[in-house]
Amino acid sequence: MLDFAMADSSPSRAPSPFLETIVVGAGVAGLSCAGALKRAGREVLVLERAHGVGGRCATRRFDGQPVDFGPLFAHGHHPGFLQALREVDADPIRDWPRRVEGGGPPCQPGALEPTVRRIAFAQGMKAFPRHLAKGLEIHLETRVTAIRAVEGGFEVTAGEGAPLRCRDLVLALALEQSRRLLGTLEPFPQAAGLQALLGLFGSVPCLAVMAGYALDAPAPAWDVLYPEASEVLQLVALDSSKREAPRFRTFVAQARPKWSRQRLEAPLDQWGRELLDEAALHLGPWAAAPLWSYPHRWRYARLGPTSELAEPLRIDFPGGARLGLAGDVFSPGGGLQAAWLSGTRLAGRLTQEPS
Repeated sequence: MLDFAMADSSPSRAPSPFLETIVVGAGVAGLSCAGALKRAGREVLVLERAHGVGGRCATRRFDGQPVDFGPLFAHGHHPGFLQALREVDADPIRDWPRRVEGGGPPCQPGALEPTVRRIAFAQGMKAFPRHLAKGLEIHLETRVTAIRAVEGGFEVTAGEGAPLRCRDLVLALALEQSRRLLGTLEPFPQAAGLQALLGLFGSVPCLAVMAGYALDAPAPAWDVLYPEASEVLQLVALDSSKREAPRFRTFVAQARPKWSRQRLEAPLDQWGRELLDEAALHLGPWAAAPLWSYPHRWRYARLGPTSELAEPLRIDFPGGARLGLAGDVFSPGGGLQAAWLSGTRLAGRLTQEPS
C-alpha cells in the first residue's frame, strides 16, 4: 500500500454526513468491490454517470432480442470468478464461442485457450453486472467531476447537489478517467507521481456496429470470425447464435484499434457504413444492407498490450481515510475476470485496518 501526507484543509461548503465508502463507477470492478464491501458489513454508495450498470459489459435490445456489443463472452479460470458467473440468474451458454474461424488475434490474449472456461448468457452479458448490482445502493446518471481530500476522508462533487463526503473512496473507472479525476484531488502533492504511474498504461478504442437481418439470411459456419487479412475488422460475431428463438439474425462487427483510433471522432454513420461494407467482404454482399444497424463508439474499450499491474492500489491518508483504485489494469490477464478480481481484492484491502 502507498502512504501519502495530506496538507491541512477545510471544506468549502457546509459538510454533509460522512458515508463509509463511495465507489465511483458501476462497471464490473466497481460492482464487485461494492458487493464485497457490503457483505463485509460496510456502508457503500455507488455513483455511475450512465443510465445503467455494467460499463463496457453492455447489451442492447432490438425488438426484445439482446445483442452484446462489448465483451461477447466471459473467460477465466479463477474459482471465485467462475462461481460468480454460475450465480447469475440467466441461462448460461457454456464454451461459447464453440465455432471459431480465422487466425486473427482475439481481443484478449488467451481467451480461447483450452484450459480457460468461457461463458455467455442467453439474456445478454449485461446479466452479469446486473447480478453484481443486486442489493447495492446505486445512483445512476451521476457524473463525478472532482474529488477533494478533507480531514478524515474525501469530498466528492457529483451532479448539481451538495458534495458528498466519505471516509474511503474507490475509483473504478477506465484508466484515463481515473487519471483525470486524480488530477482534481487536492490537497494531494503526490498526485502527479500517481498520474505518471498510470500514464505508463493505456486503453485502446474500438468502434463497433450491431446489425440485424432476416432469419433467412445466410448463416455462417462459425460463431466468431477473426479475420487475418483485414486491416479494419478485429472480429465479426454471430450474436444470434447465443439466443433462443431469435427474431433476427444478428452480427456484431468490432474494428481493430488502429482503424478505430483514426476514425474515433468521425460521425457514427460514416464509420458504421465502412464497417458494414468491410463485413460484407467476408460474409457476402447481402451483409451491407441490414434491416437495422446501430454503431457504438468505445473510447476506452480495453487495455493495450502489456498494460497491467499486479494488484489494485490502496493509498492511505492521515486520519484513517483510504483511496482505492480498481479496474482491469490492476489485475493480470485483462477482461472481465481481471476487473472482477481487482474489485474483490481491493475490497479485501479496504476492510483491513489502516497502516
